[in-house]
Amino acid sequence: MTTGKKATATATRQAPKRARSEDQPLIDDIRLLGRILGDVIREQEGKDTYELVEKVRTLSVSFRRDADHAADRALKNLLKGLSAVETVRVIRAFTYFSHLANLAEDRHQIRRRSEDDRAGESADGSLATALARIRKAGVSPAAVVESLAHSYVSPVLTAHPTEVQRKSILDAERAIAQLLTARDEIGWRRQAFAGRKDALTPLEYAENESQIRIRVTQLWQTRLLRFSKLTVADEIENALSYYEATFLREIPRVYAALEKALGHDGIAPFLRMGQWIGGDRDGNPNVTAETLEYALRRQAELVLRHYLTEVHYLGGELSLSATLVDVSVEMQALAERSPDQSEHRVDEPYRRALTGVYSRLAATLRELTGGEAARHAVAPQNPYPKAEEFLADLRTIAESLTDKHGAALIAHRLGPLIRAVEVFGFHLATVDLRQSSDKHEAVVAELLAKARIEPDYAALAEDAKQTLLLRLLDEARPLRIPDVDYAPLTQSELAIFAAARTARARYGAAAIRHYIISHTETVSDLLEALLLQKEVGLLRGTLDDNATNDLIVVPLFETIEDLRNAAPIMRAFYALPGIQALIQRSGALQDVMLGYSDSNKDGGIFTSNWELYRTGLALVALFDELNKGAKSPIRLRMFHGRGGTVGRGGGPSYQAILAQPPGTVRGQIRLTEQGEVIGSKYANREIGRRNLETLVAATLEATLLPPGKAAPAAFLDAAAELSSASMAAYRKLVYETPGFGDYFFSATPIREIAELNIGSRPASRNPSRSIEDLRAVPWSFSWGQCRLTLPGWYGFGSAIEQFVAGGATASDKKERQALLQRMSAQWPFFRTLLSNMDMVLAKSDLALASRYSELVTDRKLRQKVFGMIEAEWHRTSDALTLITGAKQRLEGNADMQRSVRHRFPYIDPLHHLQVELMRRYRAGEGGERLQRGIHISINGVAAGLRNTG
Repeated sequence: MTTGKKATATATRQAPKRARSEDQPLIDDIRLLGRILGDVIREQEGKDTYELVEKVRTLSVSFRRDADHAADRALKNLLKGLSAVETVRVIRAFTYFSHLANLAEDRHQIRRRSEDDRAGESADGSLATALARIRKAGVSPAAVVESLAHSYVSPVLTAHPTEVQRKSILDAERAIAQLLTARDEIGWRRQAFAGRKDALTPLEYAENESQIRIRVTQLWQTRLLRFSKLTVADEIENALSYYEATFLREIPRVYAALEKALGHDGIAPFLRMGQWIGGDRDGNPNVTAETLEYALRRQAELVLRHYLTEVHYLGGELSLSATLVDVSVEMQALAERSPDQSEHRVDEPYRRALTGVYSRLAATLRELTGGEAARHAVAPQNPYPKAEEFLADLRTIAESLTDKHGAALIAHRLGPLIRAVEVFGFHLATVDLRQSSDKHEAVVAELLAKARIEPDYAALAEDAKQTLLLRLLDEARPLRIPDVDYAPLTQSELAIFAAARTARARYGAAAIRHYIISHTETVSDLLEALLLQKEVGLLRGTLDDNATNDLIVVPLFETIEDLRNAAPIMRAFYALPGIQALIQRSGALQDVMLGYSDSNKDGGIFTSNWELYRTGLALVALFDELNKGAKSPIRLRMFHGRGGTVGRGGGPSYQAILAQPPGTVRGQIRLTEQGEVIGSKYANREIGRRNLETLVAATLEATLLPPGKAAPAAFLDAAAELSSASMAAYRKLVYETPGFGDYFFSATPIREIAELNIGSRPASRNPSRSIEDLRAVPWSFSWGQCRLTLPGWYGFGSAIEQFVAGGATASDKKERQALLQRMSAQWPFFRTLLSNMDMVLAKSDLALASRYSELVTDRKLRQKVFGMIEAEWHRTSDALTLITGAKQRLEGNADMQRSVRHRFPYIDPLHHLQVELMRRYRAGEGGERLQRGIHISINGVAAGLRNTG
């Protein structure tokens, strides 16, 4: 695949000279990887295939660069004449190039950050910048440490049907990423030894390139797609690979960097991992008590094997002899308790102690997972009943080293291991449970009917439900009757609660802490979840006395209406007798989850963000009111259900956290990481660490810096007016335009996405073509594939146009325009939203989208709907220019400009090929081969766009 001087010139034609100079290493990497891929294609598939790929690329670039209609016609004719075999080969070529370009871009991002670090420059989102701002604001390091002691920051990995990568592909790509890193290191060493006789030779580069070629060949010969649909177990294994690659080692490094910057050891563990995979049952019948148990067992196995490996190597490093150094009394006792009686280690107390620790860990692995340790110096024995005891042994070793002149030996391995145990315990990550409120209602209804307490619970009025549920929560007896045959749903749901209780006892209380209720619409939805906890012993005692519950009941407010009702529902919940005291006794924590995806699909981008903002303000005000004079104030923790796309809450995490309403962070935040965005953020350990640092930095700034001025009433009033107009425009298209559903199902690859084996969850809640039933994830994913990215901007242009036109005079209109400009300059919420829309519009492409619209056979419908979308796109682009002054998209985002410049000319062919194959496939011209080609193109486009799900 050619990416030589001619192709590179195309990619950089519009780039400023300085940008080209700074990007030269990236250009070199892309050129290298493209050349190697081209060589592999020529070798594996032949010269004709290689030349065909080049011809498609050339025509596609001409179509993008020059809007060359002749190139467009030639490309269409070329693609129509390709056989299915040829088409799939070309698609594979451009898909793999998208993957390789990602690796080059990741490497360049790391390279640029490293250069900034060496130059003493720090960027927004770095710990250095955050702590410098906090110091400048007069906050002492001790105050930062104290704040962190009460903080909780948690990225939560979730499984959604947009993760298009196989683990085999991810593993090969990680190997290539490591080789690119090694290539940089070769260059740095050559510079350092320049002019010396022992200077390095080009042979190292040649060997490195040879290794890359091997891995690219492996990629070419590795199947991109799964033959069978992902199971929950597959999703669990995929998620665990990120812990091995990044989290287990990089989270301790984040803590170490923070401690060094603050000059304080032993910062409380506030940064922890969360997981939905294995516990999220909402709409996924494949998640059961068995999958929950499997998820926790595999998590425990992975983290225990990590500890075993580290303890093994630690034993090799701590070869200190008692004839040369003293040890503490506690350390000596630990060594004496070890079953290691080898005469070779009789004078090596640390090694003897660690052999004993290893044997206990091996026994713990066997007991919790049934697995066997890789090494056995002595037989496994005396398992640790909980992670805290293992941690205590490690601290005994560390304290002895510190006291006896061995502190230097801690930093390399023992310190990170201690931190890992503090963070990951024996459970690795907190698994959230989630289920839809209607399922809980059905279970409670059957329990009550079979117990002859209430024959038709679901038919009761809300007040009657609350009265009944409160009475049942105050009764000691369970509802289940022995030997009664309950429906499968009831049995399955109660089995999940019972499995959660067992898991907490087995792996630790942090293994399962949150119970999320999807579609929370009433107070009874919360009470039902409490009652089901009581049924298995997760809630004990009575509300009017001493009740405590183990799982935080987390309402999830998703639609626009749900968000508007969030604060009233929580107020009514806490007004119930005994509820506030129950929460206080149970840890004084209240998580509230806010859904970005469904609210966007319901009301459009601006209204979704505005209602999320208003909900945050209302909840903070409510809990501040509840906590007045309280001996045990309840901490409110927002859980942001962000997806990959801007339409689903995506965008840079740093800006998103700082744009939250004042008072909504306060050291407490959870947020979801979904789909292929997980790979983009965390597959590379260095980028993963930077992303983790960004979460910490943003949380610190949002918590400790003086809050900015509250948005003035004029801003809030304007936002409310914009929201109303934006939602009206959005719903007019999506829900009120006759035939829109037909257009969507024809002009996007939603039908083909539903066939892909990329998730264990169905794409739609019900087997229909209703937009209402379609899940928000494939909804956004489909719009990204056809390059309209509609959920990320539609409705805003109309809202701005209507807002400005609302002025009675020309002077009024200018004042309204000036108000919007002040909102952008002074209000982080508004500025961040504009920035995200700017990025989404830059990633959209009307010319490519028009190709997809040709798949709509009804010409009038096609012209009407695409015409509405095209007009709104221009209105939105004009609106951004009006407010920000930027005449082109991404004027203020050099990194994203670079990405678009280098990436999109090579994604475009995938779109053209995808459209052609969809046309054939839907006409019944092809079979499995055409379907596979479409699915590979979906993979390639998703990889190229990076945040499409």
